[in-house]
Amino acid sequence: MAERPVFVPSLTGSQLVQLIWIKFPWHPGLAASQKKKNIVELHGAAATRGLEPLLEISSKSDEKVGRNLSAFHLKLAIDERETTVECAYQGSKVFEHGGPYVDLYWKESREAKRDPRLRDSGKLLSFEFEGKKYPIAPMTVFYDWLYFKALYPHRAWIEKREEWAGFTDIEFNPERSINCQARSFAAFIALQKRNELDVTVASFHTFRARWEAAGL
Repeated sequence: MAERPVFVPSLTGSQLVQLIWIKFPWHPGLAASQKKKNIVELHGAAATRGLEPLLEISSKSDEKVGRNLSAFHLKLAIDERETTVECAYQGSKVFEHGGPYVDLYWKESREAKRDPRLRDSGKLLSFEFEGKKYPIAPMTVFYDWLYFKALYPHRAWIEKREEWAGFTDIEFNPERSINCQARSFAAFIALQKRNELDVTVASFHTFRARWEAAGL
């Protein structure tokens, strides 16, 4: 058995995302087929608690929209060139002994995430993106800032999508991971439904303040 969260947009209070933990049978293995089985199990167990339909947001999603919303595929513009959220995030890291490694912006997402320099350059100190420095606290704020920048141009399309009760990311292991694309998307939906999206993304200052208030 395993336990993973379903991320549900919260429409009241300071909290933006509610985590509902679901236990389900786990199929071990790194093969995509095993991960797809786990998605089915997770969604099936969540449905017994009234959480349906769910959208899996990862490269393993059976739905094209779920794959497109993953950080490995979601596009972000840098200097009039397209990269992915994942590449922008990894390439913007500044360490004790190196970085930012901006060449990672133009790599394939999986290659960028596995670049050995990200492990061998010491402690992560900050992020640098488009000539500006960004902090590492709150822990998810810079990743979510990039994710929101990529989503924002598609906000009108997203606003029309009402069919999902929550979001999952089978790749996210809360014991080893910090950032989660499903949580980021749920937060975007929450702010949009509260009519707070525009003011929150107006500047990184307002975005960070909202993230601190939400405990993200």
